[in-house]
Amino acid sequence: MRITKLGRTAAASVAAMSLAALTISGTVLPADAAGKVGEAQSQPAKKAKTVEMQLLALNDFHGNLEAPGGSGGRITTNAAGETVDAGGSAYLATALEELRAEQRKKNTITVAAGDLIGASPLLSAAFHDEPAIESLNLAGLDYASVGNHEFDEGADELLRIQNGGCHPEDGCADGTPYDGADFQYLSANAFLTETGEPLMAPYAVDNVQGVKVGFIGMTLEGTKDIVSQEGVAGLEFADEVATANRYAAELQAKGVETIIVLLHEGGYQTGVDKWNVNACSDLAGPIVDIANGMDDAIDVVVSGHTHSAYNCEIDNKLVTSASSFGRLVTDIDLTLDKRTGDVLTAAAENVVVTRDKVENQSQLDLIAHYREALGPIANQVVGHATEDIGRTRQALFGSYTGDSPLGNLIADAQLAATDDEYGAVAAFMNPGGVRADLLAGEITYEEAFTIQPFTNNLVTMDLTGEQLYCMLEQQFVRGTVLQPSATVSYAVDPNGTPAVAGGDPCSGTVVVDGSLYLGDTQVVDGDTYRITVNNFLAGGGDGFSTLTGGTNRVTGAIDLDAFTAYLTANDPVSAPTADRITVADAAANAA
Repeated sequence: MRITKLGRTAAASVAAMSLAALTISGTVLPADAAGKVGEAQSQPAKKAKTVEMQLLALNDFHGNLEAPGGSGGRITTNAAGETVDAGGSAYLATALEELRAEQRKKNTITVAAGDLIGASPLLSAAFHDEPAIESLNLAGLDYASVGNHEFDEGADELLRIQNGGCHPEDGCADGTPYDGADFQYLSANAFLTETGEPLMAPYAVDNVQGVKVGFIGMTLEGTKDIVSQEGVAGLEFADEVATANRYAAELQAKGVETIIVLLHEGGYQTGVDKWNVNACSDLAGPIVDIANGMDDAIDVVVSGHTHSAYNCEIDNKLVTSASSFGRLVTDIDLTLDKRTGDVLTAAAENVVVTRDKVENQSQLDLIAHYREALGPIANQVVGHATEDIGRTRQALFGSYTGDSPLGNLIADAQLAATDDEYGAVAAFMNPGGVRADLLAGEITYEEAFTIQPFTNNLVTMDLTGEQLYCMLEQQFVRGTVLQPSATVSYAVDPNGTPAVAGGDPCSGTVVVDGSLYLGDTQVVDGDTYRITVNNFLAGGGDGFSTLTGGTNRVTGAIDLDAFTAYLTANDPVSAPTADRITVADAAANAA
């Protein structure tokens, strides 16, 4: 895809002229006073002095130093569903080197759109994601926006990740100092509640052969809803559009006309070509309205969060996303007007990080160092799986998806950890907390950790029947359908009306009244039931505010411990069926 622009400063000059020169694909044509192409009336305009610039972009790395396994280590590239093995920092670093080599003048800046850390495999998470940062340092990252997972361990920990220093509790766990990020994290819309000041630098300005290039970094405004309350304590998150436009104006006042937003929010393709990583097939999601709302001063939006791939033009802005886990790199070429600082042309390509490259030795050495520091716990076998158990959720109706085999298995494990001791009769798991598929064969502790890396505690509480129905209705406000334990069954009505975001969550009519059973017991409004969720959900995470009203709370085991104990006690495990949520009117669903 290529966008050809008339620079904003040049456009203003053209508009002021009574006899304008129209620029079409780089060719200057004269125009008469009526605006029609006519005979030449002046000397040809001088060719603009330009600078070629390369942006290399990634997002949602999530500490995946080693090539991910299962579906997380493959990328689908076309409508036929063909996949390619991709990712791994040793291959990613080589891919970046190869792409930089194509830019002869070395005007290359490497950027990222958040979630570089957090929800990471054990190799990185066991060391508070210092390995992920060191890997990206070696790979030559220059600027990155914060994402929601940058806040998983709180603002102070994020500042340590940026600036360096040993962890305040665990020290330098690998035996070597941690020097911090060589790249600059940017955080324009995360503010300290007490002072109103940005937590970190909101933007940065680079100089590319005399042209000023501005980078604004942001996370999604809804970060508070999807991070534990401890992680975002003392912080507020501002609207993405208002923040971008505010700082774009500030950059322009400083003479910056090339403006790039690194935004940890995104969308996804929904059309017939949705598997094409370089398509923009019926793009949906928050990024569409955000890009349309951003000022025309903004030229490029590097996005993320949804783990999707797309290559779009929205409102004359280049809008891209490179999937996740280092499986893609977005190669963006910009032509800059050296006199005005404007972007004249912009083009992007999502490049697959294939595993047929020579692996970068510095990355291999880093992985070997942390493998040795990790020790034998990673390879401890905790159980076996008779088959692959995936996290792909069944279709319900419209764009809603329901339970998955692996999500159900985890919910079963959480119920097993809390039924006898705390009296739980049901458990619910948030799908965003299931981070990888469970593959057939031996299951190691490290594999279990990769699936459940957040170390959340389980919380068992009392909810009334009315609260349970209300919780289930909240699923359809944001489209986050919880994964239920085997004791749960209920039906949904595709013709029902979801509650309105910000309104009364209990006003929805998607869950069929009277269809909710816990075991053989039909749930009724006036009775009380003990259910288990993780502490993220218990604190209202993912918008489940109803759960904050649960009573008689007891905090139990860490979710990972409950999962590994269940795998061992039920060795070998098989995939549960994903049918705990049913559609009441199958004919309507098919229609």
